[in-house]
Formats: sequence, structure tokens, C-alpha cells
Amino acid sequence: MTIQQSKVRIVLLGCGGMMGAHAQRLRNHPDVDIVGLCDVSEELSKSFAAKHLTGTSHQPQIFTDAATMYAALKPDAVLISTPHTQHYEQGKQALAAGLHVFMEKPMVTSLDHAYALAEHVKASGKIFVIGYNTPCSPEFIFLRDIIRNRTLGKLEMVTGFISQDWLRATTGLWRQDPALSGGGQAYDSGAHLFNSLCWSVESDVDEVFAFVDKHGSRVDINSVSTIKFLNGVMANITISGNCPGGGSHMAFIFDGGRVEIDGWGAGWINVWKGAEKVKYPLITAEMGAPSPDHNFIDAILGRAEPRTSVNNGIVQSQLMDAIYESERTGLPAKPKRR
Repeated sequence: MTIQQSKVRIVLLGCGGMMGAHAQRLRNHPDVDIVGLCDVSEELSKSFAAKHLTGTSHQPQIFTDAATMYAALKPDAVLISTPHTQHYEQGKQALAAGLHVFMEKPMVTSLDHAYALAEHVKASGKIFVIGYNTPCSPEFIFLRDIIRNRTLGKLEMVTGFISQDWLRATTGLWRQDPALSGGGQAYDSGAHLFNSLCWSVESDVDEVFAFVDKHGSRVDINSVSTIKFLNGVMANITISGNCPGGGSHMAFIFDGGRVEIDGWGAGWINVWKGAEKVKYPLITAEMGAPSPDHNFIDAILGRAEPRTSVNNGIVQSQLMDAIYESERTGLPAKPKRR
């Protein structure tokens, strides 16, 4: 379902640091009016508006309750960037209010919530996307086409890592409170790498075995996960939250070649066909979207297909639930089937 008016009236729920990046992308978008802000205190929202929205054509109204904001403004869409465990209820509420929803990653923090939210999305008929970066990149579109078309043969294995100084950077913040975050680095920056994996492989998760090190915190900091998908692809993903140097690398291994790629931001890609490196892969900017935010607006206006969906959140929830179940039991874990 698309709207027919000239601009999308959008509200922002959660005025923390990550929402600032979204506001910067949308504040001058020709098809967007940011009409409302909501957080736990008016002062937080006012400070956010002064920092990120000064100079826009009109200032958004300030709220401390999402339902009140939706009823008062009747917006077309909401962008949700709040602590992870709040996403399910907030997404359900926004869909019930008739809004298109952009949900920051992770979509939710349990597989039961993922399945339930999918039903709400289906019933609403609204656009629902998740704020993952790589599905909007031409590099990952190129990679997924290679997998789908078997250009390099059958995808057999994937390996990758992401590293970040996450433990020190998030000490004392809600991200290390499992009641708000749902988990640690694997649910936070690690979610980008896991989504790059699941979005590309396009299969439900079959089985997972994981090792986790919390480094004395209440959430996972380092983890190593071995994954088998129902389509037979095997993967091994290392998430490091205790490394001063941030970085990312993934290798997709086919029976006729391989692709190495930045799984965090899609900043680079290398392709081998057989044993020969492809000097100029056929990748163009038009294959991508400027950002997940731009894709969301274009999808609402009927100009593009959403690059992500609630199904991506379901598969990632299968993975995360199985990782934490394997951590608890010390055994391989299988997610619930839908």
C-alpha cells in the first residue's frame, strides 16, 4: 500500500545517538516532513531537535508518549530507534496505528516476537523495513545475484568476522543491560554481519553451535558461531567486542569461485571466478540505494521494493535464539520452525 500525497509525514521514536544519523539523512529529503519526536523526556527531544533539525522548514512537535503522538499527528510512518527489547511492542503499536515502520536493528529479541510481529505486518498491509546497511549496497545486491544465479556455482560455505572496541565503548550504557538490549555485541554491531549472512543466503537456520565470552559483563562480548542453514550452506561467524581496531571481513565460498566482501558496510568487494580474480566486477551505483532511510521512503511512495522485510528479522531471530540456547546448554541448538 502506498500513500498518494507529495510528502511522507514521519515521526521519530527514540532520540538517541543512532537516531541522529537517520535525522541527518531525512531532514533535507524532498519527500519527507519530520513532524514529531518522542522520547522519555521532553528535554531529550528538544536537545535532539536543536542538534539535528535546526534550519528545517518547521520544527517537529515534542511528545513523551508514542500513542499520544500518533493520535495527535496522524503521521504516515515512524522510525524506531530505541533499546532493543522495546521494539516488539513499539512496532506492534505503530502498525496498529496505521503507520509504515522503519525498525532499527535488531528487529526484536526473541523468535516468538518475530513470528508474532510478522502476523501484525501482514494484517496491516504496511511497509516494514529493518535498518540494515548492506542490503542497500550495490556490492551485496551483486553478491546475492551471484548466489541466486549460481554464477560461481553453488554457495557452500561462508566465514566472517567483525571486531569493535564495544566492551569499553558501551560500559555503563543500556546496551550492556540485557533487560533493554536483549544481548550484547552479537545483537548490536554484530547484527549487521549476521544480517549480511542471512540476507544473502536466503534460507531458514537449521542448527547452531556457539561459544560465548562475556568478559565479566552481563552480555556477550566475544562469540564464535557455527551455523548450518536448511539449504545446506555452512557458516562460521566471529563477533569480537573487545578489540581496539574495528574491522570486518566475509568470504562466500562457492564450488566455482569465491567472493570476499566487507560485511559491515560493504565498503569493498573482491571476486574470484575459479582461481582467477575478476578485475572489474560488473557493479554499478544504480544497483544500490543511498541508504536504508531512502529505500524506506521510496518503498512507501511506490518507487522501489523494500530491501529488507520482517522475514529478515525472523531468520536473524532464529539464529540469535539458537546462539544463546547453545551457550546455555553447551550443545547444538535448533530454532523453532514457523
